[in-house]
Amino acid sequence: MAVTAVDFDDLPAPVRTAIETETGPILKTETVSAGLNSALSARIHTTAGAVFLKGLRTEHRWVWTQQREADINPYVTPLAPRLLFRVVADGWDILGFEAIDGHHADYSPGSADLPKVTEGMRRLGEIPCPDIELRQAEQRLAGYVDNLADAELFKGDALLHTDWNNHNVLITDDHTHLVDWGWATRGAAWLDPAHWIIWLIAAGHTPAQAEELAARLPAWGTAPAESVDAFAKATSKLWAEIAGNSPDNWPAPLLSAATLWLGHRLS
Repeated sequence: MAVTAVDFDDLPAPVRTAIETETGPILKTETVSAGLNSALSARIHTTAGAVFLKGLRTEHRWVWTQQREADINPYVTPLAPRLLFRVVADGWDILGFEAIDGHHADYSPGSADLPKVTEGMRRLGEIPCPDIELRQAEQRLAGYVDNLADAELFKGDALLHTDWNNHNVLITDDHTHLVDWGWATRGAAWLDPAHWIIWLIAAGHTPAQAEELAARLPAWGTAPAESVDAFAKATSKLWAEIAGNSPDNWPAPLLSAATLWLGHRLS
């Protein structure tokens, strides 16, 4: 089920009223184009300040990610923006977060953002995985391994973000913020750096350069080579599936990156 984007003004009147009950008078609204997992992605300005809204229709197959974000938020702030409220009304599930005035991380070679991203990932690695319902890495990747037993290589007790799209990493002057926690997962600690490698290669790094950046994170040193090889194979199949099911070509650079990394691992 595709996500069809809507503007704030397209929401049913009862939903807009319920949001304004939480925020106070809304003075201005802005649609935010970045993001693939939300039908509503908007910044609203109120007398008390700005609020970021993200939402899905309650019948959407991904609406469970709204609950996941609400559940995990108390454990990941201030690394993540604080959840201010949740509104479920008239067929919509809306989360309201404190708005962050930052820029999307630049993953390109030589970017000044790269050390800040690694620091944010290191801080995430220090957060204990909360005892809440989360996806399991070995289950998420089980359909993409050569042998089902290989999925056990991804098992662990670390809290993982897993979606390292640079639009999910906001950089301010003194902080790195991670947003979009709907796909938070419990698994091996090295998996977040491994997921990041794909995005780094897509941004222009060679596979060797991307692995060197990942190696700056303590978690990467815990990864057995055979486990990384199994992940590289699995994630190349995953991105092939995403690219095959996508109505546009946004996954193409990620599929190319995953294929390039797999070739590097196999060589």
